[in-house]
Amino acid sequence: MAEMKLDQAAEALFSPYKMGKFDLSHRVVLAPMTRCRALNNIPGPALVEYYTQRSTNGGFLITEGTMISPTAAGFPRVPGIFNKEQIEAWKKVVNAVHAKGAIIFCQLWHVGRASHQVLQPGGVSPIASTDKPISKRWRVLMPDGSYGIYPKPRQLETYEIPQVVEHYRQAALNAIEAGFDGVEIHGAHGYLIDQFLKDGINERKDEYGGSLGNRCKFIMNVVQAVVTAIGAEKVGVRMSPAIDHLDAMDSDPLSLGLAVIERLNRLQIDCGLKLAYLHVTQPRYTAYGQTESGNHGSPDEEARFMMTWRRTYQGTFICSGGFTRQLGIEAVAQGDADLVAYGRQFIANPDLVLRLKLNAPLNRYVRATFYTHDPVVGYTDYPFLSSNNPNIPLSRL
Repeated sequence: MAEMKLDQAAEALFSPYKMGKFDLSHRVVLAPMTRCRALNNIPGPALVEYYTQRSTNGGFLITEGTMISPTAAGFPRVPGIFNKEQIEAWKKVVNAVHAKGAIIFCQLWHVGRASHQVLQPGGVSPIASTDKPISKRWRVLMPDGSYGIYPKPRQLETYEIPQVVEHYRQAALNAIEAGFDGVEIHGAHGYLIDQFLKDGINERKDEYGGSLGNRCKFIMNVVQAVVTAIGAEKVGVRMSPAIDHLDAMDSDPLSLGLAVIERLNRLQIDCGLKLAYLHVTQPRYTAYGQTESGNHGSPDEEARFMMTWRRTYQGTFICSGGFTRQLGIEAVAQGDADLVAYGRQFIANPDLVLRLKLNAPLNRYVRATFYTHDPVVGYTDYPFLSSNNPNIPLSRL
């Protein structure tokens, strides 16, 4: 293939980056995305193929949300990392990704109230920071493919919360046993950790509710436990202070984000090591065909939030949410992010890194197959740029 010249701005997105102890060959990250292909909550051959397709030498991948415990599911057919069978199955995924020279983190996930009794062991109510259900604006995907109403959750008792923290810690250890290079703690998008952080949800009267410091206690307990278990350099954290997905609203998202970041910075100083990264979702993030940050502020306000968080966090900063090639180039070139995570474009373009570098046309994604259970259609059957040679290495460019 002929040598291709990139303009200076475009080169930024495809330049090497050192993420702590990990040497990345480019800045394009596979964002974590629920895909509902893990039958019986076990990652099978379809997941091996899916992640391998999207692996590049020196690339960085973050898995779909992965259940830390049997109560963590918010969708049907999502993988777990809480038992031996799951650990053994993930080893096949990780080994295949590593064989392509890529780095992969497991996203640790508990959805909290964003679940349904049919997804819970014994048909019990989902656990949460609150007993308030998610509004009827949102729907939960049921195992039969229909959409239901989110039920009233059961508010966790204070004494139960340390056990949930332990589930995160053990899941992190399990991920390392499976061969993952690290984990991402999912503290975003209205799931369990976000349900503690946001004052529009958390009305607790104990030490986990009320003040901003109290609302940050759960996420920091989780981060501290996971860092202690596997090491700071193997831990990333995701947050979305300005997104109201699943009714996760906060009256002061800028201050909420800063409060989390200040505590993460302090933890890094205390342990003498940087976390792998902080991953923040842009307020323009969308899914289910609707804007999930429905009443967010102006683009200028959103940019101010992101820039303030970026400048305050002392470490690698990943941004995601609606990025195009040009927006990704600009984010890295202007110093707004170190790495850019792509979601839906990566679903439809397994060779997205190559396509972005070539500025080649992109396949269009089919939303109707995002959450189906077919192990091929809409999952591993999107065409590569070159059907004759789907594994063109970036070094050939």
